[in-house]
Amino acid sequence: MRDAGLAQLDPSPDPIIERYKLDVDRTLIRENLRKSHEERLLTLQRMQAFAAELHAAGKTIRQPR
Repeated sequence: MRDAGLAQLDPSPDPIIERYKLDVDRTLIRENLRKSHEERLLTLQRMQAFAAELHAAGKTIRQPR
């Protein structure tokens, strides 16, 4: 049985969603989806380690001498 609400959906693109899509790099999404789950987790761990390193460097620079 079909949902009556689905038949009334407007198929035209939402202008707000279309605007946001302009700022999305789909090549990065495709590249990430080619990776295995383990590879994605390793990438995430490397990014988190890099963020922690940047945070520590920023803290060091802001310390009074």
